[in-house]
Amino acid sequence: MTDLDLATAAAVLHRGGVIAYPTEAVWGLGCAPFDDKAVHRLLAIKRRPVDKGLILVGADLAQFNALLDWAALDADRRTAVATTWPGPHTWIVPATSAVPAWITGDHTGVAVRVSAHPVVAGLCRRFGGPIVSTSANLGGEPPAFDRASLSTALLGLIDGVCEGRTGGLEAPTAIRDARTGATLRA
Repeated sequence: MTDLDLATAAAVLHRGGVIAYPTEAVWGLGCAPFDDKAVHRLLAIKRRPVDKGLILVGADLAQFNALLDWAALDADRRTAVATTWPGPHTWIVPATSAVPAWITGDHTGVAVRVSAHPVVAGLCRRFGGPIVSTSANLGGEPPAFDRASLSTALLGLIDGVCEGRTGGLEAPTAIRDARTGATLRA
């Protein structure tokens, strides 16, 4: 499969495509979060139920303005979240009604990360907003920590691979609850 540069990868996302791209630790699978057909296709590829919800990644906090209900958090919690970004920190933040149920799943919050990874941030800037980010592996398979580990079966189901390398973290980013600070995934 041919590697895509950032501009081409963003164009594929705008057309409803699903791509693989490097993140801070593992290869991610992404699509346009407000394109229900693209998201449901990604979920089918992953064999992931919609009720689990999905992570969104963005280039900066402004890309999430319409999606996060910051007023639901006290000032200390907002500061605790915002000071970790950009960086490899995923937070579940109360969601506004602008976030579709196929992103939140059975939850009232949305999992978001403002990434410092150059490919992720560059892709989100080119796309013009946040994108879906879930590990690029089929259900039951281990996550891919390098491009060579992306399964042939997965590659046959997606529309391209964004060129680049992961950020070298040894495990996927932790997920924490913005309301409490509790770690949900270490």
